[in-house]
Amino acid sequence: MGLCHYGSVILFLLAASVLTPAAEPAGSATVSWQPQVLVNGSVCLFSIAVRGAPNKITAQWMGHDLTFSPGSGGAWYALAGVALETKPGSYELGFEAVMRDGRVLHQVRPVTVHAAKYKTSRLTVPQKYVTPDPETLKRIEAEKEIKNAAFAHFIPAPEWSGKFVAPVPSEVSETFGTSRTFNGKLASVHRGEDFRAPSGTPVQASNAGEVVLARELFYEGNCIVIDHGLGFMTMYMHLSKFDVHEGDKVEKGQTIAFSGGTGRVTGPHLHMSVRWSGEYLDPAKLLALKLPSLN
Repeated sequence: MGLCHYGSVILFLLAASVLTPAAEPAGSATVSWQPQVLVNGSVCLFSIAVRGAPNKITAQWMGHDLTFSPGSGGAWYALAGVALETKPGSYELGFEAVMRDGRVLHQVRPVTVHAAKYKTSRLTVPQKYVTPDPETLKRIEAEKEIKNAAFAHFIPAPEWSGKFVAPVPSEVSETFGTSRTFNGKLASVHRGEDFRAPSGTPVQASNAGEVVLARELFYEGNCIVIDHGLGFMTMYMHLSKFDVHEGDKVEKGQTIAFSGGTGRVTGPHLHMSVRWSGEYLDPAKLLALKLPSLN
């Protein structure tokens, strides 16, 4: 009896090691993400593969609701992010999968967030962009409402599919997360990425979506915001000319505008921002992701 009992235990452990990946807790789902090392300010793609056939997968991540979409290979995907202000530590991704037979699978997975290292830069711009006059301050406040209305736009399904592409084929001149000093005064953190782009360079939509803002703003200059669905947006600033209108549907790689030097700039370039559920994220991390084609 003793030998049979020990043999059964060994067989059970061998079977468990085959069925359950070493890095995953025992259960009915496999959870992964990229990039594998998450830092504050990072875009991330969560992937969940559930044994069986789920009808729906949703999750909670850092106080935000995630809706997963089916993709190639049977996995489900959701684009998300880590706010720039997030402290290093372990954070829970809690998800719920509703199966076709009515069962509901609940699981919580700890995700480690590390600290990113961002730099400081010093810039000189016209003084009106550092200390705006009262009339300009009124304009800035009015434009906040315009931007908030655009950011409140919501498409309940992803419009994007596959990898996001760079809006212009040129080098990066300023990275995300840089603390920026304008005319000797610390004014802001750079919440986007700047590309070297002479005026008139065609600017492409980084992925498919809907144009929810296309107009001139004080700081941003001529600015376009594209909604890619489920709270994920890209922004393109300092443009010289628009090639789309608010309400237009655009495809990945479509020319939407031309670069310029409008707004608060030191010279012509293209600024790209990424926004998810109210948080600005690192565009470089988005462009580096290997994203699936969604069903």
